[in-house]
Parts: sequence; C-alpha cells; structure tokens
Amino acid sequence: MFDNSVDDTRSALLRLVAVDKTFAMGEVQVRAAHRVSLVIPPGEFLVMLGPSGSGKTTILNLVGGLDTVSAGQLFFRDREMSAWSQPELTRYRRDSVGFIFQFYNLVPNLTALENVMVATELIQQPMDPLEALAKVELEDRADHFPAQLSGGEQQRVSIARAIAKNPELLLCDEPTGALDFETGKKVLRLLIDLKQELGTTIVLITHNTAIAGVADRVVHLRSGEVTEVERNPHPIPPEEVVW
Repeated sequence: MFDNSVDDTRSALLRLVAVDKTFAMGEVQVRAAHRVSLVIPPGEFLVMLGPSGSGKTTILNLVGGLDTVSAGQLFFRDREMSAWSQPELTRYRRDSVGFIFQFYNLVPNLTALENVMVATELIQQPMDPLEALAKVELEDRADHFPAQLSGGEQQRVSIARAIAKNPELLLCDEPTGALDFETGKKVLRLLIDLKQELGTTIVLITHNTAIAGVADRVVHLRSGEVTEVERNPHPIPPEEVVW
C-alpha cells in the first residue's frame, strides 16, 4: 500500500518534492534518483529499503546535505535546502545532522571519548561527550582506542559521536551491515531507545528486509524511484528481528 501522508506537511522535518539526481559518467548521464517525493515528520523512524543501486545512498546524501539535487525541491523545516549555498549546507550538516556509517570511521589514534569530543567542538549546545558514551553503555570504555574495542563497541562509539551533537536528524547508512546478528539487533534497540528518549528523527537505509519491521514507515526503492511506502501500525521490537 502506498502511504506517504502526514497530517500537516507544514510540520514536516524533511520534504522532498519530485527530486531528481543525475551523475555524469563521461558522456553518459546516470539517473540515481527520479521524481522522489517524500514527507518525513519529526520523530519518525524511517527505513529506506532496496537493493544495491536502488538510490538509497543517493537520497541519504541529499537529505544529509552531502550532495545537491539536479531537479526538484528539498526542504528542511520549510526552508528550501535545494537553494542553499555550500556554507549553508556545511552549517546544516554541522548543527542539525548526525551520521552513522557501516564502517565506523573512528580516528584510530583517539580514544572513544576523544572521538566523541571531536564531533562536539563546533556545536553550540552539545551533549556532554561522557554522557553520550553513557547512553550507549560505554562510559567504562572511554579511555580505550578503537583497536581495543569490538566491532559492536566501535559502532556504539560512532552512535555516541553522532548523538553528542544533539542533532534533529540521524542518518544511518547500513549501520548493522558489518555486525553479527546479535550485535546488529542491539544496535537497532539502541537507535529505537534513543529515538524514544530524545525524539530524534531517524532515517536508516538498508538492503536487509528483516530490519523494515522495526520502522514506523518503510520506503521501498528500485532504480532510483519510490515504488511503495508502507506504514507499520505496530513496529516489532528489534529482539524479534530474524535475518
């Protein structure tokens, strides 16, 4: 069932209107996103689901201010991001967005605490870095370097780094992709708990269909287009996810 409605689009955190993204590869134009329209309200957990090449990462990069649209409009709280300058996009990424990647991107010669501190240095009202580590249950590992942490612990440090900015929007690129089954479920539980506690809007992209069950809504993508948007009236707990 296609369902892309919210009660009032004026209250949307993000709004995409007929967004296109085209890349030039030599003389060939590659269309990575085509006429994508989507409304994302504050506090939603949205999963974008699709195979490799479906446009998931392209759309995540657009809403994260890492790339710009080729056509259409993109709004953040009714401000048109698609008309912003590069300095405006930089401020948006710095102040409003937290990023979590599949491969943790931690600085190897900094401790867990120092990796979190780096993200807060230019933020006006950051969370205390040690508090951020406490939220992911790693305060006792604050002085450990990434090489001294397991994969799951490194991913939790990357989540702490992202939330320490107090972002309105948390963008997750295959955050369980490099983790084993049980650790992946713990990361999903952590994201849901943070959403409920902090009210953060979460957009997570994945090719793993099992993860879709935990979301408030699921956007299905194929060949750069939205093929279906479905609402989960009763999202399942991460502990019940099987893949």
